[in-house]
Amino acid sequence: MKTTSSPSSMIRDLTEGPVAAQLMRFALPLFLSNALQAVYNLVDMIVVGNYIGKAGLSAVSIGGDILHLLTFVAMGFSSAGQVIIARAVGAKRYDEVKKTIGTMFTFLLSISLVIAGTCYCLRFSVLRWLNTPSASEQYTMDYMVTCVCGLVFIYGYNIVSAILRGMGDSKRPFVFIAIAAVLNTVLDILFVKYWGLAVFGAALATVIGQGVSFLAAILYLYRHRESFGFDFQPASFRIEKATLMRLLALGIPMAIQSAAVSFSKIVLMAWINLFDVTYSALAGIYNKINMMAGVLSMSFTTAGSTMVGQNMAAGKNRRVNQILLLVLGIGLALGGVGTMIMLCWPEGIYAIFTSDADVLAVAGVLTVPVILNFYGAATRSACFSLINGSGRPRLNLAVAIIDGVIARIGLAALLGFALQLDCFGFWIGDALAGFMPFLIGGIFYLSGRWKAPQLK
Repeated sequence: MKTTSSPSSMIRDLTEGPVAAQLMRFALPLFLSNALQAVYNLVDMIVVGNYIGKAGLSAVSIGGDILHLLTFVAMGFSSAGQVIIARAVGAKRYDEVKKTIGTMFTFLLSISLVIAGTCYCLRFSVLRWLNTPSASEQYTMDYMVTCVCGLVFIYGYNIVSAILRGMGDSKRPFVFIAIAAVLNTVLDILFVKYWGLAVFGAALATVIGQGVSFLAAILYLYRHRESFGFDFQPASFRIEKATLMRLLALGIPMAIQSAAVSFSKIVLMAWINLFDVTYSALAGIYNKINMMAGVLSMSFTTAGSTMVGQNMAAGKNRRVNQILLLVLGIGLALGGVGTMIMLCWPEGIYAIFTSDADVLAVAGVLTVPVILNFYGAATRSACFSLINGSGRPRLNLAVAIIDGVIARIGLAALLGFALQLDCFGFWIGDALAGFMPFLIGGIFYLSGRWKAPQLK
């Protein structure tokens, strides 16, 4: 690959300067972006839970899990594209950056349309497979179908964010998700509370927010196209075979990892739905609290992966060690803060989501699993920073299968069914499985094999 001079002041070098300062400057905007995205997702549940009740809460919970599963390709391949771009920036291969951008756009947006069409055709079967409670069935259908129609916007936003973050820019994605979060919040209240559109209104607000955010991001890239060498001409969106193969090699394991975890949650949701709509609603609260913990995990994983990728490409392995220790230490410290909040104020946390007495009466069953998830999320950050940043697709695939399928479903079934702990067992099994990536990543780190990255 020909090496060219840098075309961009937008591209940020993360291989120089104090590691802690670089990590925090890069991770803070990511955290704010992810926090806004989490709030964005929480708003639907909070508004619906307080104005519609547990049937609506159940619908948003089930529909949200379905939507998350459908975005696994976007998350996996955009993360892979981010790593490829980061490593190309670190090695100063700017022609590769341009080809990766065009290939990602065409490939992922095409995939989003195929997935959306398939899900729409199977919409009735999907609700049946998930044992959707009859009390929330129509609400769930409204939420799922509406969000599926906006799937292309989710994929598009992930693409643009991956491009910018791979170049070291984590501030602009924050601005774009802030637009979506504010718009979604305003429209949620307007559509659900004042216009009486129920769960459909919450889903419509989500899609509109995503669409506006994506269009703003595309406009920004287009206006600054000369800064990073992508001209947005039709020919630039041609899929380059070598680039696609590189994207597939790293993206497939990352996508499978995301899909495996999402699939396990779908399976758990189907089991929980065998009880009643109260536990289905409670599952939504559990997932949303864990999503907030995942905000920190994703932020430091994304920052850590980009920094590890650039520094390994530049041959600075000593800085990689410092990055990993910082990511792990910060995650554990924040996990401790979350633990104190859950132990001191659990009732207040659960009451944010709903005022339904039936749901709040059994909500205490979530406290221990939620706390375990805080530490699982913290340890995963360091693990995936190393695995993703060093470009290890096979190891990523192994983690996906062990964590997402074998451990989560296996432990949940053992504790929930075999030991008859019911929903508590399902959630404990899910939480314990979250430590598997750290176990595998720790062995990989101690082996020293990460020092010879496979991704070129």
